[in-house]
Amino acid sequence: MNKKEVSQKYRIPVEVLDEYESWGLCNVVKYVMGEWQYDNQDLERLSTIMALHDVGFSNKEVEQYMRLLLETPNSKQTRIDFLTKKRKSKLDEIHLQEKQLERIDYLRHEINERKF
Repeated sequence: MNKKEVSQKYRIPVEVLDEYESWGLCNVVKYVMGEWQYDNQDLERLSTIMALHDVGFSNKEVEQYMRLLLETPNSKQTRIDFLTKKRKSKLDEIHLQEKQLERIDYLRHEINERKF
């Protein structure tokens, strides 16, 4: 499949496909008649890339993770550590938002108690 077909069929933004191509992580250059051709292995990688983007990884973080996955043998623990760090960061964000919600609730309560 070419870039347009992959983008439409799997709803992957063209920008993500451009990013993937720019990293040079394809095993074999599959450039046919002026277009990249994506195979099943590429689609699996793109699925991982989309999952990483969906959970809040930056483009740079996605590239780092994918390089570990594809270029570094025995990187399992490093990738787990990478994901654990992102998880902690997300939990910190959630806790901050919970505190903000508590503050909003307090202010709403204050308004209701004063009846003005």
